[in-house]
Amino acid sequence: MSLLTSLTYVLPHRFLSSLARRLAYSTSPATSRWLIDTVTKKFNVDLSEAADPDPRAYPSFNAFFTRALKPGARVADADPRALLMPADGHISQCGPIEDGRIFQAKGQSFTAAELLGDAVAAEPFRNGLFATVYLSPRDYHRVHMPWTGTLRETVHVPGRLFSVGTDAVANVPRLFARNERLVCHFDTDFGPMVSVMVGALLVSGVETVWSGEEIPAYGTAITRKDYRGKGITLERFAEMARFNYGSTVIVLLPPGVATLAPELHAESPVRLGQALARRS
Repeated sequence: MSLLTSLTYVLPHRFLSSLARRLAYSTSPATSRWLIDTVTKKFNVDLSEAADPDPRAYPSFNAFFTRALKPGARVADADPRALLMPADGHISQCGPIEDGRIFQAKGQSFTAAELLGDAVAAEPFRNGLFATVYLSPRDYHRVHMPWTGTLRETVHVPGRLFSVGTDAVANVPRLFARNERLVCHFDTDFGPMVSVMVGALLVSGVETVWSGEEIPAYGTAITRKDYRGKGITLERFAEMARFNYGSTVIVLLPPGVATLAPELHAESPVRLGQALARRS
């Protein structure tokens, strides 16, 4: 375990994330330019894909970080049976949910019930499929729909804000089920589908297209929002949410619905819109 991962057990997670948020939203030209230039150079950000490729056009680091892409920069897989990759990044892990358990790393796993904060809601996914996608600081930070779905409920599950880097994933038990997260439940033509927006150290927020900012405020108790009957339907490939700094999205599918794309494996680089799985 690295020194940084060890320190995250004792660091004041929310305080540090609040400070990061203040910096990210600062409209001070000196601050925003320094942050944008630092991240662009360190992580080799490709601004040619951005709707506005001029780094000086963004009034804050957060505006830069959540930048839109130019039309056509990402396209949905042409196969209408394909469930789509929800974000740019790389696969942390993917595969079957084995009797309700989700693989995190060698020697590490957690239950779907822990992740969702609800044993009943997790039951339809007991032997289904999962894909965990990590978004690095260089990536496009908007998360899109793998398949057309109608929003049923969101569940804000409070927790820690550990790093979600490779070392932390390998060494922090039940990491994704411990970090603060927003669980988004959708009803689709094949049954339930879940996308989980997982927070991380220095992640200053999660926003959704239907209600705006969800995290922060950081929670102390599970908060549910019922959207049944509200008619919030998002089409396949439509934007769903965004991170106001990098983190992880986890997609859960019920059993018998689809087969994961065979080329996907741990550490596979992925792009929004490519095939995540194909309907059975």
